[in-house]
Amino acid sequence: MPDIETGREPTLFSAIITPHRSLSSRGFLLVMLLVGGSSFAAGLVFYLIGAWPVVGFLGLDVLLVYWAFRANYRAAAAFEEVTVTASELRLRKVSHRGQTAEWTLNPVWTTLDRETHEDFGLLQLYLVSRGKRVPVAAFLAPKERESFATALSAALGEAKRGPTRTLH
Repeated sequence: MPDIETGREPTLFSAIITPHRSLSSRGFLLVMLLVGGSSFAAGLVFYLIGAWPVVGFLGLDVLLVYWAFRANYRAAAAFEEVTVTASELRLRKVSHRGQTAEWTLNPVWTTLDRETHEDFGLLQLYLVSRGKRVPVAAFLAPKERESFATALSAALGEAKRGPTRTLH
């Protein structure tokens, strides 16, 4: 039942899923200082024994480690947004480059398809509706994906039951 003041339906479920990054910016700085410091120390030793060309390769290693971390952090800008109301399920995926893909599904006709592995748990989760099969929660670990699937399934069940009224 739409809210009288706003004209919008109440949200039954809402989640924003982002890729996990275990290394904070402070941790990144610490790792880069350790890699740079050890490369500098090793480079100094090689320079003093006359193997000065090695110094350039050690500097290149530091640059490649830095580049790899920066690429990893850029990829962390991607996210998925899932919202369920009584009349629609909205999935919006935004890539790390800002490209957006959106799906609007009817929650009454939407089911969850799960690919599970006996040892690893829930590997893939899909929203299925009227011939469409869209992967969701790909950023999550199997246990987190299972928890997400349980909550989303409960919201879909509530949407399928329809609006309920409470008497005051």
